[in-house]
Amino acid sequence: MKYVFSVLVLFVIVTSCEDRESGNIDTWKAEILETERSFAAMAQKEGVPAAFMEYADDDAVLLRNNQLIIGKHELDKYYKKQDPGRNVSLTWEPEFIEVSMSGDMAYTYGYYRFSYVDSTDNKVENTGVFHTIWKKQPDGSWKFVWD
Repeated sequence: MKYVFSVLVLFVIVTSCEDRESGNIDTWKAEILETERSFAAMAQKEGVPAAFMEYADDDAVLLRNNQLIIGKHELDKYYKKQDPGRNVSLTWEPEFIEVSMSGDMAYTYGYYRFSYVDSTDNKVENTGVFHTIWKKQPDGSWKFVWD
């Protein structure tokens, strides 16, 4: 009987820990979804450079045109050199979110649409798949480390 009781107590402890971890993961996924949506909204409202600078970790890496842009300082230089054209629009929504069991890293992917009017008044539109890796910051916020 003592053995059965011990197994039952162990079962309750293990399953309650699993529920708590699952609950945390669901909470973290919701945080990431909200972060992605806030990031996208800022890109629409304040522009792509401002949004990327706001949501980038200090050590963030971007892959653009087969080039790596490493660190927030280099991101800033990259965006200052860009001539985005007029009527710039970048929209995206994550299709998938996964968070590490420890809750300190996550990744998302989904589809994006980028459009602008170039110097010859032609509308240019690009669509594709994005993949972002997120790192939880000491203050509890999430910043991207790879985009």
